[in-house]
Amino acid sequence: MPAWSTTLSASRWLSRSLLLIAGALQTLTFSPFELWWLGPLSALLIVLVAVPLRPERLFAAGWFTGLGLFGSGASWVYISISQYGNTSIPVSVLLTVIFVAGLALFHGLAFWFWGKLAKDSQIRRLLLFPAIWILGDWLRGWLLTGFPWLYLGTAHTDGPLAGWAPLLGVHGLTFWVTVSGAALYGAWWLISQRRHTAAALTLVVMALPWLAGPSLNRVAWTNVSTEPTSFAAMQGNIPQQIKWDPEFLKDQIVTYLGMTEEHWDTDLILWPETAIPIPQDQAGKIIDHIDERLGADSTLITGIPWYGFSDRIEDFTFHNSIMAVGSGDGMYHKQKLVPFGEYVPLQGVLRGLIGFFDLPMSDFSRGPEYQEPLVANGIQIMPFICYEVAYPDFVAFNSRGAELLLTISNDGWFGDSIGPLQHLQIARMRALETGRYMVRGTNNGVTAIIDHRGRLTETIPQFERATLRGHVYTASGSTPYMQTGSWPVLTLAVILVVFVRERVIPPSSASGS
Repeated sequence: MPAWSTTLSASRWLSRSLLLIAGALQTLTFSPFELWWLGPLSALLIVLVAVPLRPERLFAAGWFTGLGLFGSGASWVYISISQYGNTSIPVSVLLTVIFVAGLALFHGLAFWFWGKLAKDSQIRRLLLFPAIWILGDWLRGWLLTGFPWLYLGTAHTDGPLAGWAPLLGVHGLTFWVTVSGAALYGAWWLISQRRHTAAALTLVVMALPWLAGPSLNRVAWTNVSTEPTSFAAMQGNIPQQIKWDPEFLKDQIVTYLGMTEEHWDTDLILWPETAIPIPQDQAGKIIDHIDERLGADSTLITGIPWYGFSDRIEDFTFHNSIMAVGSGDGMYHKQKLVPFGEYVPLQGVLRGLIGFFDLPMSDFSRGPEYQEPLVANGIQIMPFICYEVAYPDFVAFNSRGAELLLTISNDGWFGDSIGPLQHLQIARMRALETGRYMVRGTNNGVTAIIDHRGRLTETIPQFERATLRGHVYTASGSTPYMQTGSWPVLTLAVILVVFVRERVIPPSSASGS
């Protein structure tokens, strides 16, 4: 490989600093920065530094890359721990550091595996880099309920690869971003070896998906109705500090009722996550009042805790839920719960240690799999509560048969950080992957209507009490990604791992020097 690449990797201080920078550059690809073109440059910088490293140094290389990414892109969790978790600043900082360092371990383990597979072969490392990255992302989104956040492909809601999302999903986009970084490095090396034809061919192959993406974005993968459904979403902007205070429960409900006063005849009305902050078994009068006020063809969907006996759990339990009232019906219980926010792992040990482990409503149970969509005036609506919309395969699978997607959230936990804006972009990617409109209702932003191409058609400002009005359109049919999920991309990654070995690429031809 080029001498300048080896020089950058020789100093541990320099190489680790560059990897921290490379990880942080990826945060700039997401909202609110949306510099998607930094994705392949970040991947290029990573391979530039990591490819020449000895195998035993690759774990640290991956870990520092992860520290750069999550330290810059996910440290907003500090706000929920410190401001809303009744936790002292030193302990909040410590927990945030543990959170970031723990997430970075996924990159460290992926890079360690990379070294085990490729050993000292630098060409094998280039070929395996995209596969290792994707498998690491998938593991991070699955293990211990997962953290499917900050996938490089998500940055392309407005990027040139967006057209591939309905075919390959976010992991497919991430795969090609990392392929591009490795290809740029490989072409550079080929040019240094005066193999200009091979370098040109490498760059052409790398560029083809980038050039084809905008054309694919115009393909109609689903059938979108031309008949509008009127829609209104209420953003109550309830301060997080009083959200679960019994003294303010009535005021919150009165707020949402007042905001809905002029919209009872709207086809679809949306209140955000736990807008009714009391369990449904105690909210009968409120639900009856809503039902009485709604127009004959109107449906109100709201977040509400559910309490009752669960045959599946064989005990009384709470669910974080969403229900339809009026010209519709259905109840959905959240399946993907947030650790420490909605349930406490090892709660017998952790509860009572610090305030963060005793957050209000942190004792929810996971809802059952394969739940039916909500129905609103005959429209099949698949709901996702908060964090659930971040799971690409989960959303794609559950959206089959649904005509409209809906997500509610309370991003007040993360204040005015970049977290809520990242969350909105993730919802946009899910709409793009499934070819369906998605409506998003939040407590304090960003409340929005997202069309079937992932574009924002209506939004209202964050941190304001406001009502969003607009129209949405139902869709039928399925995108290719809804049928296959991420399995084609993951299978390709596994094939690369299996076949890019010494028995296929002998050491004599793979030294890269």
